[in-house]
Amino acid sequence: MRRVAALLLLMLLLAGCSVSTFLNAMAPRAGVVEHPAIAYAAGPRHTLDVYASATPCADTPVVVFFYGGGWDSGDRGMYRFIGATLAARGVMTVIPDYRLYPEIRFPTYMQDVAAAVSWTRRHAADYGGDPSRIFLMGHSAGAQIATLLALDGRYLRSAGTDPHGLAGVIGLSGPYDFLPLRSEKLKDLFGPEPDRWQSQPINFVTAEAPPMMLATGTADTTVDPDNTRRLAARLRQDGVPVKTAFYSGIGHSMTIGAFASPLVPFAPVRRDVLDFIAAHETHNDVPDRCVRGAALR
Repeated sequence: MRRVAALLLLMLLLAGCSVSTFLNAMAPRAGVVEHPAIAYAAGPRHTLDVYASATPCADTPVVVFFYGGGWDSGDRGMYRFIGATLAARGVMTVIPDYRLYPEIRFPTYMQDVAAAVSWTRRHAADYGGDPSRIFLMGHSAGAQIATLLALDGRYLRSAGTDPHGLAGVIGLSGPYDFLPLRSEKLKDLFGPEPDRWQSQPINFVTAEAPPMMLATGTADTTVDPDNTRRLAARLRQDGVPVKTAFYSGIGHSMTIGAFASPLVPFAPVRRDVLDFIAAHETHNDVPDRCVRGAALR
């Protein structure tokens, strides 16, 4: 199956087709209600899309997904396949845009995403989601965003929302402990050297951190998988529940690409994420009934 998927990807590239365009086109539509281009604050990059289940249950979990792109590129529209895939399986999904370098520098983008989470907490119920069951999820730079937002409570607190009210965090191929910086772009993005420690999620781990799933590919040459190992070790040291997954032979992009049905054979990322969501923040010790079962994974 992996050979078939790889051949399909090669054919797409040879045909000049954008992989994200293809994955979005293949994403489910049945059972998914899309609410595009909702403003969560003033400004052109302060917009989000909501993907909701057509048949939500009473305790529908909510994922706020932050895409990657090196903090200087990306657009929520590229990730319809994430929102639709999760919504079709019972997980309401919010995908916000946020301002990018060089328009802004750290920590301004953290203020943007905190505002998006605050909006989600206030409005999740309007779209069938449970505001007490919010998970943060990110890939690559988005994983740095998700984990830092969960661990450094200043951003959510400044946005007027409880930093301790998250159900869990999912980081895929993320940079969590990446000092010293070598790239001139990153040095400019993260500011003077004495302040850069504040951009590192690993520096804010406490026993109060929410449960986390940290996953990466062993063949990732973009973000060193040791970032995942070090953050997981620090979380465990403080007694925080953490699930890790290291997908053999998988590179940086495939940990998010494998959410799409044509690429599922590469790695069981989608299954693992759904299992993590279903396992955490259940109510009254009753198994989660909102997240769809294995047949839809």
